[in-house]
Amino acid sequence: MPPAVTQNQPYLSVVIPVFNEEDNLVELHARLSVTLNASPWSWEVIYVDDGSKDASWELLCRIQGQDPHARLVRFNRNYGQHMAIFAGFEKVRGQVVVTLDADLQNPPEEVPKLVAKLEEGFDVVSGWRQERHDSVLRKIPTWLVAKVTSRVVGVQLKDYGCMLRAYRREVVDAMSASHESSSYIPALANLYASSVGEIPVAHAERAAGRSKYGILKLIKLNFDLMTGFSVLPIQMVSVLGVLIALVGLGFGLFLIIRRLVVGPEVEGVFTLFAILFVFVGLQILVVGLMGEYLGRIYREVRHRPRFVVRETRDSEAGS
Repeated sequence: MPPAVTQNQPYLSVVIPVFNEEDNLVELHARLSVTLNASPWSWEVIYVDDGSKDASWELLCRIQGQDPHARLVRFNRNYGQHMAIFAGFEKVRGQVVVTLDADLQNPPEEVPKLVAKLEEGFDVVSGWRQERHDSVLRKIPTWLVAKVTSRVVGVQLKDYGCMLRAYRREVVDAMSASHESSSYIPALANLYASSVGEIPVAHAERAAGRSKYGILKLIKLNFDLMTGFSVLPIQMVSVLGVLIALVGLGFGLFLIIRRLVVGPEVEGVFTLFAILFVFVGLQILVVGLMGEYLGRIYREVRHRPRFVVRETRDSEAGS
């Protein structure tokens, strides 16, 4: 059983980033309220409006006016899902924190399952979308993220892309203290957690609106992940460079010997062009990786705020 808490210090905090989700918010809050009111925990929910252009903020204000459990944070523009979650982390008062998407693809009814698993002694519990209702173009990048993240962080999980996750407050505070300009929350949490659990959770089709994560954003997320948590990509490229240099040296010796034996010939020109294109492609890849690392360093040394909060709203009981 959770320890005794006051109304201003709930046991459970739910953080929900919101970006143009006007069609889902009313149902989301209704289902979340029914689920958590039936639980033994006192709770709060923090909605972070990530620069929505639709009526999401107006709906959130209406919800907050009717339910003292709701607290609101509004950005001045769109900063992305992870920055919205960090803003929510800075406002939480609970001892246990759960993150949840606003699109209803991760059902709010699954929140108690995560909290119960966390209370078994884990620092972080991640949801694993056992039956995903997404296209293959979404599943393949997510699978790749899970493989790369597991290798980089050293914690094997089946699904690093699921934002339905539960954290102990100590882990959340450690993540909030990491003032990086960009960071991948699931990987960062696993760096600070001593024990990580994973349980299957339900996944539904998006009922309204459209996904905010396209292929380009998923690719950017992979670059953030690789360059933000490890120098392994640079090390792999360095090893690959040595191997290519050795192969190139061997191929050069082969061409010299062939010229001495066979004599001058031009049939191998296209082969040389193909090899040259491979080398040029690898060089561009190296430059891109170096640029990604330098870009991260540049963003960090400027010490600019990760996001700007335009407005916050709390209920009278929780203010």
